[in-house]
Amino acid sequence: MPTTTWARLADWYDAKQGDDGDLWHRTLIDPAFLSVVGDVRGLRVLDLACGNGYLSRRFARAGAAVVGVDASAPIIERAKAREAKDPLGIRYLAADATQRLPLASRTFDLVASNMALMDMEDAEGAIQEVARVLKPRGRFIASLCHPCFDQGPSSTWVMERFFRTTKVWRKIARYRQPFADEMPWGIEDRTVMTVGYHRPLSWYARVLRDAGFLIRSLEEPEPTKEFIEGSPQGPYVTEIPLHLVIEAVKTAASRPTTRSGGRPGRPTAVRGRGAPKA
Repeated sequence: MPTTTWARLADWYDAKQGDDGDLWHRTLIDPAFLSVVGDVRGLRVLDLACGNGYLSRRFARAGAAVVGVDASAPIIERAKAREAKDPLGIRYLAADATQRLPLASRTFDLVASNMALMDMEDAEGAIQEVARVLKPRGRFIASLCHPCFDQGPSSTWVMERFFRTTKVWRKIARYRQPFADEMPWGIEDRTVMTVGYHRPLSWYARVLRDAGFLIRSLEEPEPTKEFIEGSPQGPYVTEIPLHLVIEAVKTAASRPTTRSGGRPGRPTAVRGRGAPKA
């Protein structure tokens, strides 16, 4: 989503995420994401595309030294306001992760990015910046919409009656090639059009490799009981995952590379989606 859109939605997004995340984050995405992150005590952590900083605050309370970065200046102002009200020592910066961040190289033990890469036009540039700011053997943990099952309007649930049962399928199209697509969000009493960027799973593997990373684990978040009971999509997600958590370790110095493509020519966004709307 273009940062100008997030500027208009800053109040809504801050209220939506609060201090614990919305239903999709709190009960579906975050349990798996935080399990992979693990113990952050004593670590220097960069929360990339931090939004209102609810995960930054969680990391800080767990004993990490945290920097939160987001491209939307208005949402960063709301994160700073929360920090001023309840100081945790978090430093917040308004900066575009696809450009050179105002952060020193090799200074972070962990970069965490929750539901943001699929909203960045130049996700490859952001991954290269992550490699630059991480220490050797530092970890990059990112959650995103599952490239195999959630591609915005190019993917949807299909329900079919078979005898006395209903079967639910996940239907997808245009998987192999990167593309940008507009996605309608129902926000309060209006529809807001956003932009998302699909890349196949192999694209992420290649880009991470070229940036000096080795993928250590892949997790597909499973819905909690609260999510199953609270979302109409809950029972379907028990069978087909809509999200992916990637853990990658920096094994070599970041270096300039030839971009792998997948930049469909739409404005850069550095803020994660609240939840898929398919």
